[in-house]
Parts: sequence; C-alpha cells; structure tokens
Amino acid sequence: MTQQNGIRGSGYGHLHSEASKAFNLANGVEERKANDYESEERGQGGESRSPAAVTGAVAAPDGGWGWVVLVATILVLAMTLGFPSCVGIFYTDLQNEFQATNSETSWVPSIMTSVLHAGGPFCSVLVDKFGCRATVMLGGVLSGVGMAASSFTRSMTELYITAGVITGLGFCFSFQPAVTILGHYFVRRRAFANAMSSTGTALGLCILPFLGNYLHTQFGWRGSFLILGAVLLNCCVCGAVMRPLQPNRHRGPPLMDHKPPSDQEDERKQKGRLRTMWSYVVASLSKHMAFDQLCNNRRYCVYAIGITFMMLGFVVPLIYLVPYATGHSMEPSQAALLLSILGVVNIVVRPPFGIIFNLPWFKGRHIYVFASALLVNGLSNSICCLGASFPVLVMYVMTYGLSMSVVGSLMFTVLMDILEMSRFPSALGLLAVMESVTLLIGPPLAGILVDKTGTYSYVFIACSAIVASSAVYLMLAFCWLDNKEKKASKQGQLSYQPDPIRPTADASPGCRYRSVPTEGDKDKAASNGIEYHTSI
Repeated sequence: MTQQNGIRGSGYGHLHSEASKAFNLANGVEERKANDYESEERGQGGESRSPAAVTGAVAAPDGGWGWVVLVATILVLAMTLGFPSCVGIFYTDLQNEFQATNSETSWVPSIMTSVLHAGGPFCSVLVDKFGCRATVMLGGVLSGVGMAASSFTRSMTELYITAGVITGLGFCFSFQPAVTILGHYFVRRRAFANAMSSTGTALGLCILPFLGNYLHTQFGWRGSFLILGAVLLNCCVCGAVMRPLQPNRHRGPPLMDHKPPSDQEDERKQKGRLRTMWSYVVASLSKHMAFDQLCNNRRYCVYAIGITFMMLGFVVPLIYLVPYATGHSMEPSQAALLLSILGVVNIVVRPPFGIIFNLPWFKGRHIYVFASALLVNGLSNSICCLGASFPVLVMYVMTYGLSMSVVGSLMFTVLMDILEMSRFPSALGLLAVMESVTLLIGPPLAGILVDKTGTYSYVFIACSAIVASSAVYLMLAFCWLDNKEKKASKQGQLSYQPDPIRPTADASPGCRYRSVPTEGDKDKAASNGIEYHTSI
C-alpha cells in the first residue's frame, strides 16, 4: 500500500511522496517587474493558454476551487495508493492459477509499488511539459488499461508487465501530479490539505477490500481485474477538474523565454555531439533529481536514508495481512474486513490530526512527531505474533492505523520543512527512486522467508524490527543535527543548512505564490493590515 505517500503515500504516503509544474519553473525563470495587474479572480483558477507551466505571480486561493481539487486528489489517492494492498485478496488464486510460490506471487504488488515510486522523474518531465491535469489523465488511462490487460494474462511474467509495470506507472502519473497541484492551491493551509488528501489512501483501504472481495466471489480474479481496470479509469475524471492556476498577467512587455543567452548557445554549438548530450543529461538530472540536496543538505540526506530503509518493511504487513489471516482458517470476508477497519481508522483520525499538526507549536517539531509515530507503527507489527484470531488482528490494525495516520499526514510536510520549495519536486523524485529499490525487494524477501519457514509470523517480526530501527535512526540523527546547529548559532557561525522553520522567501524568485485570505480571514487581514505572502 503506497501511502506514500503520502503516506504515498501509505501515505506513504507513502512515500510519498510529486513533481510540480509551477515549482519547476523556478529553474531559469527571471522575475520581471510589472506596473499593472489584471483582477485577482483571473489568478484563482482557469485554464492556462499553454500546457506548460505558467510564469508570474500566482494567487493560491487556499480554498474556492481548491476544495474541488482536494476532493479529486483524495479520490486519486484512494484508487492508486490503496490499490496495491488489496492485491492480497487475490493472492491465493494467483498462486493456484500459475502454480507460483509466495516469493513469485509477491512480485506483483512489489513491482506495482516500486514502479509507482521509480517513475517519479519521468512524471516530473511530463508535468513540466504538459501540466498536472494531462499527466493525471494519462495515468488514469495507463492504470485502467494495465489492469484490464491483466485479466487476459497467461503467465506470471505477463502479469508482472501488465499489473506491475503498466499499472504501476499509471499510478505514478496520477498520484504525484495530484498531490503536486494541491500544493499550488494551498499555501497557508498546506499541512491541513496534505493531511486531508492522505485520507484518500485510507478511503481506498476501506472500500477496495470490500469491492475486491465481492468481485472475487462473483467474477473470479480475472473478471475482478477487468472491472477494477474500469474503476481506475475514473482517475481521468478526477484529473479533468485539476485546472492549473493562472497567474496575474503583466500588461508590460512579455516575460523572457527559457532560452539560454546567445553566447551560451554558441558555446554549446561548438561542442561535440557527445558533449552536448552529456550536458543535457546532467541538466535534466539536476532539474529532476536533487543529487545536490543529497550531498549538501544533511537533513534531506538523513531523511532520505531513513525513509528508504523504512519502506523495506512498511508496506509488507499490508500485503501479507490477508494471507496470514486466511492461512489461519479465517473467513476471506473477515480478512478483507481487517483492511477496511484499517481504512476507517485512517479516515476518522487523519482530519483532526491535520488540524492539530497545522498549529504553530508543531513548527519545527514535525520530524519528531513523525519518528515517534513510526516507532509505534513498527512495534505494532509484533502484535500479530500473539495470535491470528480476529480480536487480536483487530487490535493490531487499529494500532497500526493510528500510527499510520500520523506517518501519512506528516510525510510530505516534513519533506517540505527541510527543503527550499524550489527544490521540492526534484528532491521528491530522487526520494521516490530510492524508495522504489526497497519497495521492490521487500515483499519478495518476505515471500522467501515464508517459503523457508512456512509461517507468516517471522515476516511481521522482521518488519517490526526494520520500521522501528528506522524511526530510532531518524529521531537520533535529527536530534544531533539540531544540537549541532544550536552550538553553531551560539558561536555566531552561519549554518550550512536552511532553517526548516524559516520561510524560503527567496527560494524561487521566478515562481511566486501569494496566499489569498479566505472570507473568514479578510476581516483580520484588513484590521491588521496583513497580506499573506509565500514564495515557492
């Protein structure tokens, strides 16, 4: 389950993890002064004339049509990040159909989840070229066609390609731009919007197991995959409402193009073809892969390593929960109910968590709340070792769900805290690629462990140790970095690392977002003479 995401997003969230059309404009765009602007309403929504990202001062509504985009993002995350975990419902059928081992069968959700993250850089290129709306719709087509084609496969290899690669790539193209465009619409309420959008994964965990179990009993796994492919096509509908924000237009001379100066063009023409191709590759990697952040930003480096190791065991329990329950004589309907309970817990808990974590007290403390929740999440996997009865597993999914809600709500928020926003899309793309490696090998390694030992209990013990150790690592590493910065500040030294609490006002002079106060804020803003500005 890719919460990743945000969680995707598991929230991971999975990590998880979104390339931004407007954020990418920060590379190479020069800010021009303007004397007159058109009315503010033209900047709060509407179709841009060009599919590429627009330039200029963009008004972030923090409401209005943004609520529609938020609902669409929730639905996209429900259909993408929540889907890989539900493959466990068809686990036994796939084993019997293709005479496959646990390790071979586990490659299906593993490849799906891994490609979902590894496709981040490609998704960033598409967003930069065509915009978030078109990319989300393309992802809906790919995921729908991939699942529909999976119903006609005749071998595990074909299933790896259709359900794993094609569907996973479609999930990536839908998930990351959806979360990205949400960041365009919300500035002051971004923590709340991210937390609310992460409920989409919980919604998928709540609904898809029931839907998958019903389809499985009525149509078998092949018919279920065909119908689920049609369901995934609804990502196209969600993408259609994600209209890009249009900036206030300058009435003066037009903005400068992205073309480099003529002297640089002449210099490039003089180089050989191989040298030019290498320069292009390096420039693309610098734009869409934040290797500079990995080398120079210690907080990002620590966070990326911790999240990458965490993903080795974070999603595995969700994949093996249903097989573990049914393997101990539990009814398939009850086993599917466990995932639905997990989804309900996330739906109920994440909205109030989003409001709480948006309070000023949590500024600069998000990482410690995140690491604490991750520690609880890892230790909760050991509950499964107490037994496989329904009450014990209900207690497990409730504990897991509560901690997972915090992890999913804060995953993207923590990443935004430790980066300049102009570097967020590329940093997320690099983190997604790093996550994809552990997401790819995690479930197959768990399958090998099951094949060797003949029991699922060791899988949950291993996942508990991996996730808990990554939480301890993040907590200790960030404590060390904070103490080091405090000592440096006392000695009057400048820190190498941007203050995560300080707004990155100069991060991207060419792509400025202004947070527009909502109706409830206008009186306060008028009385205090405040205008909210956030440069991204």
